[in-house]
Amino acid sequence: MSDAPINHAIDQEVQAISEQLSGLKAELEKAIVGQSDVIEHTLIALIAGGHVLIEGVPGLGKTMLVRALAKAFQGKFGRVQFTPDLMPSDVTGHSMYHMETQTFKVRKGPVFTNLLLADEINRAPAKTQAALLEVMQEYQVTIDGTPFEVPTPFMVLATQNPIEQEGTYPLPEAELDRFLMKLKIDFPELEHEQDIVRQVTDPQGATVDYLARINTMTTLEQVSHWQQIAWQILADDEVISYAVRITRSTREWPGIARGAGPRGSINLIRAAKVRAMMAGRSFITPDDVKKLAPAVLRHRLLLSAEMEIEGMDVDTVLDRLLEETGAPRQ
Repeated sequence: MSDAPINHAIDQEVQAISEQLSGLKAELEKAIVGQSDVIEHTLIALIAGGHVLIEGVPGLGKTMLVRALAKAFQGKFGRVQFTPDLMPSDVTGHSMYHMETQTFKVRKGPVFTNLLLADEINRAPAKTQAALLEVMQEYQVTIDGTPFEVPTPFMVLATQNPIEQEGTYPLPEAELDRFLMKLKIDFPELEHEQDIVRQVTDPQGATVDYLARINTMTTLEQVSHWQQIAWQILADDEVISYAVRITRSTREWPGIARGAGPRGSINLIRAAKVRAMMAGRSFITPDDVKKLAPAVLRHRLLLSAEMEIEGMDVDTVLDRLLEETGAPRQ
């Protein structure tokens, strides 16, 4: 790859934003111990204007992460517990007839917020999951034929349990494709788990809200500004070509029954721009793309039955694919 371009117009501002994001990430790590990568990827998705599907067993801090993030930038937080009897109107809202005024009044649902936690999203049937399709793509909700915009910034963080399958419904491909990333929260390391137990069981902090340790680090307006600056991060043609080659390889790779579409390439570049900005750079590198590829692509792939029988998983296949897809010289 040729010498990396420098966007001098925003270079200094990117440096300042990088420091602010480092402070925000450190603040979130007070509440979510031992999940540094998950926090970083969630911030990348927020600033890229995308949504996140979080997979992990109960009790690993998925809800705490969303609540802490909302407090850190003064955002509104909404939570919906997805269940088999949940109706689409319970998510989006509906119109009600008032006898006194003899008029219909719109009652907006919990989706009208900045951060929406869709808890155990795969426990609701497809018709309820589909209630999120419009808002995740268009950032608006149509109620009785009238569109209503949601607040900005807006982000859906959906959770699902990877182990428990009874009483769950698979997410439609169209919905999966609307998530910028799929993140996996694993059990913490020994020292991190000890820190968690120590903090939660501390007698002095037993009556204190766990979120009280999180300080507000920025504002809604600042996050929106970061989103605008992220779009201006430069992407060299060779790096774009690298992202496209990775995505196209998933459609031809042995053992992958369904590969990623063009949205995979687009989201790789979107996320890479934010990662570069977090590092204080006004341009993206092949390494930005490679590091983010598993999170951006893993939910867009379907392995063949033969691969699953052999015990292979999507991440292992992606690792091999990335190793054999040549990156441009930095």
